[in-house]
Amino acid sequence: MTQKDIIIIGSGINSLVSAAILKDTGKSILILEARDNIGGLASSIEFAPGFKCNVIHDTIKYIDPRLINELKLKEQGLKFIDQDLKKIALGYGNDDKIIFHKNSSTTRESIAALSIKDADNWNDFTKYVDKLTKFLEQLYQLTPPELPNIGLLDALSMRSLINPLLKQGTKGLVDLVRTAPMMMPEFMDEWFEGELLRGALSTAGINGLSYGPYASATGYNFLHQHLYSNGIIHNSNVISGGTGTLSGILKKILVEKNVEIRTSTKIKSIDIKNKSCEGVTTKDGEIILAEKVISGLDPTNTFINLIGIPNLDPNFHTQVRNIKYRGSTARVHFTLRDMPMIENITIDQMGTLFSICPSMEYLEKASDGVKYGYISKNPHVEFSIPSILNPQFSPEGKHVLSASVQYAPYHLRGKKWDTDSKEELKQSTIRVLERKIPNFSKLIDESMVLSPIDLEVEFGLTEGNINHSEMTLDQLLFMRPTVSSAQYTTPFHNLYLCGSGTHPGGGLHGMNGYNAAKKILSEV
Repeated sequence: MTQKDIIIIGSGINSLVSAAILKDTGKSILILEARDNIGGLASSIEFAPGFKCNVIHDTIKYIDPRLINELKLKEQGLKFIDQDLKKIALGYGNDDKIIFHKNSSTTRESIAALSIKDADNWNDFTKYVDKLTKFLEQLYQLTPPELPNIGLLDALSMRSLINPLLKQGTKGLVDLVRTAPMMMPEFMDEWFEGELLRGALSTAGINGLSYGPYASATGYNFLHQHLYSNGIIHNSNVISGGTGTLSGILKKILVEKNVEIRTSTKIKSIDIKNKSCEGVTTKDGEIILAEKVISGLDPTNTFINLIGIPNLDPNFHTQVRNIKYRGSTARVHFTLRDMPMIENITIDQMGTLFSICPSMEYLEKASDGVKYGYISKNPHVEFSIPSILNPQFSPEGKHVLSASVQYAPYHLRGKKWDTDSKEELKQSTIRVLERKIPNFSKLIDESMVLSPIDLEVEFGLTEGNINHSEMTLDQLLFMRPTVSSAQYTTPFHNLYLCGSGTHPGGGLHGMNGYNAAKKILSEV
């Protein structure tokens, strides 16, 4: 039997962040990871001899600025590869492209080649989005109030939310409340007419969702993807050395503070007695006692699989059981024997993120696969060639192409995710890529497909959802993951949550872990 002050389950980005914020408390901290390496979805792995890939994220939208400053991440070696080009949207025509730059005026010029009217609206649109995201940035730094019982301290904490409202006026709040529930066609109708531009912007609205752009609240997801962007559409940041570098830097910080990290350690149970968490038991039978336990896992894994239904209040069990996951994102990684050539794209433009998104209607049709349980023959594909900016990802002269594929439904109708299903997904991805990369299939040597079931088995993601549950309005803010566990606390004394299933939701921004750690510190 072992005794620790704090146990953290999982070593995803939020678990590492929580440990890093708590490291100076003088408490003994133990991180337990089931896999043989840390980082979860913030990992870079060798998937073929001599070839590396970022498991899920080739780019990071943003990292919590509080985290960067407090942990001095840049001083510790975190470096973003500075790029003017942020994203290139591709249609099906030879000249059908929009290049999104860091500079809004340069982006406007690219839009003007397709629509002068849309170009004239661009700067106002970026300012509008920046205004709304500034409001959300304040909201994301708060622990959601416990409803329906909002105490005085909760009310006072909301002052940081009210202050930017006073600057923006009532219209700022009205605009946010109006935009958040919108579906992307409604949002776009107010600004733009061009099909490719409308499709390109909608990709942010559907990012990580099982729904198409015609679903309500895709407007909110669009805003979620643009926090701390200062009006840059689309914002994307490439980490020097790969996404796994972020996890490596956090590990270094933790090791220097004597935080213990155990890999290849699977948890059998979170041990509950009299509604209080006492510690954990590993699959090997080791009992580890702790003053506090923090779970970086999703709600289903935490409450259903590790605590167990018999220990849950029936009402709370219903809340957890009703959480929607419906993962629909897959990843396909290719080793290439040469540099792929994209139609009408120059060599100096190849190191960015590409999105094949001819129109909103194309994206909506692709989402039918989730509705009806089949693998789309024409999925939405975003891809990059990470070996261009990080040449250590491939042998000299060769390259890696990594594609994020929506929609690949976890729940297939009439069949399972097996070798044949994964091959079907790969071929659909190749078919879409070949519309913009002639003879792409002839460049491929090896590949790796990560289906939603692979993400569930390998990374412990219920239904393969990379956000630890759907990012829908009924599962956000004070309802994430449930109304009674939205403050990083749980119905069990000394048990806390820090994963992406908590406020403010998915991404590698680290806010969940930071907020959870600060919540714990406030109780000490």
